[in-house]
Amino acid sequence: QVQLVESGGGLVQAGGSLRLSCTASGRTFSSYAMGWFRQAPGKERAFLAAISWRTGNTYYEDSVKGRFTISRDNAKSTVYLQMNSLKPEDTAVYYCAAGERYNTIVASRGAAGFGSWGQGTQVTVSS
Repeated sequence: QVQLVESGGGLVQAGGSLRLSCTASGRTFSSYAMGWFRQAPGKERAFLAAISWRTGNTYYEDSVKGRFTISRDNAKSTVYLQMNSLKPEDTAVYYCAAGERYNTIVASRGAAGFGSWGQGTQVTVSS
């Protein structure tokens, strides 16, 4: 019902920066929060950050706090993930997701509240 398309992934050197974008279409009126996840080869998908469309409130996992910034452009129905000081351990496929309730997403640390997912975009950080 909500279609999400990620873009902006690529190859970057350690210490560099990259900005990911996720554009939403379809039933966006029923999605009030967005989040970013990543999945490295051989590992489980990990929650990174979330943002409320209405208030702009944000939440970050400790692993990316201070390096990554989530933001949104409501007019463009787009959420961004600005990634700075990238490390090889950040190499993964990055996914955006849409959910109905920001508070539930934060309280569950991303374990609940997301109903729609994008296809993902590859980020590779070289040493």
